[in-house]
Amino acid sequence: MRKILHYAFNRVVITALIVLFQIGFFMLELFKWGNYYVEIAFALRLISFCVVAVIVCKANNPAVKLAWVVPILIFPLFGGILYLFFGHVFLPKKLRLGMERTDALISKNLRQDKEVLAGLEKDAPNIANQSRYLLNYSGVPVWDHTSTVYYSDGLPYWEQMLEDLEEAKHFIFLEFFILGEGKMWNAVLDILERKVKEGVEVRLIYDDLGSAFILPKKYYETIESKGIKCVAFNRLFPFMALILNNRDHRKIVVIDGKTGYTGGINMSDEYINYTHPHGDHWKDAGIRVEGEAVWNFTVMFLQMWNMSCYTEEDFSRYYYTFEKKPEGAGYVQPYMDTPLDDETVGENVYLNMIGHASRYLYIFTPYLITDNEMYTALKLAAKRGVDVRIVTPGVPDKKMIYWLTQSNYQNLIEAGVRVYQYTPGFLHSKCVLCDGETAAVGTINFDYRSFYHHFECGVFLYRADAVEQLKKDMEETFAVSELITLEWCRKKFMKTNVIGPILKLFSPLL
Repeated sequence: MRKILHYAFNRVVITALIVLFQIGFFMLELFKWGNYYVEIAFALRLISFCVVAVIVCKANNPAVKLAWVVPILIFPLFGGILYLFFGHVFLPKKLRLGMERTDALISKNLRQDKEVLAGLEKDAPNIANQSRYLLNYSGVPVWDHTSTVYYSDGLPYWEQMLEDLEEAKHFIFLEFFILGEGKMWNAVLDILERKVKEGVEVRLIYDDLGSAFILPKKYYETIESKGIKCVAFNRLFPFMALILNNRDHRKIVVIDGKTGYTGGINMSDEYINYTHPHGDHWKDAGIRVEGEAVWNFTVMFLQMWNMSCYTEEDFSRYYYTFEKKPEGAGYVQPYMDTPLDDETVGENVYLNMIGHASRYLYIFTPYLITDNEMYTALKLAAKRGVDVRIVTPGVPDKKMIYWLTQSNYQNLIEAGVRVYQYTPGFLHSKCVLCDGETAAVGTINFDYRSFYHHFECGVFLYRADAVEQLKKDMEETFAVSELITLEWCRKKFMKTNVIGPILKLFSPLL
């Protein structure tokens, strides 16, 4: 039944159904609605016209506008309906008002230490500009005195997390897009139940749609019965599930305000390779942060919690004061992105890194479906002599999205970009490494949904310990991945040059 529901709510399936409705609508003249065909068609076309007008007037990326206008013009009857389902930010009024209200709490609680920023400006002015951008448009400060550890696989990440959870004394905050019962989550839940009995405050946020097909109905009630505070973000309702496509894609763990985690790793057994749904190995990435920068994660979580619960509380009581500041190299800046503003922070962080690369730029991403600006930036970097390498999965999790990703290979390769596919299985990591000095590790894919529709988070790093660890992982990953050639692209002509370009017309929906 869950598998059936999964396909029933799949965007590709819904889009295909709407296209079929478009064709079927013309048959109405021959049947009982024939007398009302003209009126109904006029109303639907009017909706599409109004939608196109709204899209054109928006201050959006022109490529995104075009990507929506084309399918609407192709299917004028139901194109507007399609956009209402998938194209815009549509949050319940209470959630939206909650986010606006808690924005003030962000600015109140996250303040930049001027000495830290001045130190970064003295050391690397260009990097300080990136940090200043995040401070101004994501509201998050940059920190020093923070240790970082990068994990190239879900299993050691999870094992270290279990150890840290066991040490919790005051509070544990967890936020995940996917939460699934099994070995991974059950081990965490056992610890959480014990910690609650010890007097530790535990809160959990999971995305209701992200977990809808692997959790029992109203799972939050089960969690709350164990003494754990729980929120299912942006609850799933039968019809509204189609419209509420702005999801909480973040993965955050905060322990006592001194240790934090993020990355691509959700709470489900494939992330620790206990199960293998896509190939022999599921490769993912995570980062452990210990030190003052964890405060960014604490505030991010509390904002989402207060937004979802329609409450307002004192964040400062969760601030951890270090008696001795942790030893940690470089600078660390956890950041967030929201679909509720016009600033694509996640994409812009990547664009800034691509633009500043002088020697090499390495990228891990499971999906490569983005706008022309991103592709142009990647190609320009390669053309000016930067060693640009992108690793995508060797085994797909969604075939149509896989074909769409592959359809972009040839154009990139011709510009000098080296594209790899991770041979052992599915690569879910979201990482960017630039010149061995800066890196971004987080939840943000190179696709429309991450850049425009989801709540996301990441960590920007400059000369931190995790940067060198990420570099080592990337070099090892190149060695076990297939380098894609132009000959390979020509052999896959049907997928890369026919099916892929057609799918691009609907790329914002995928």
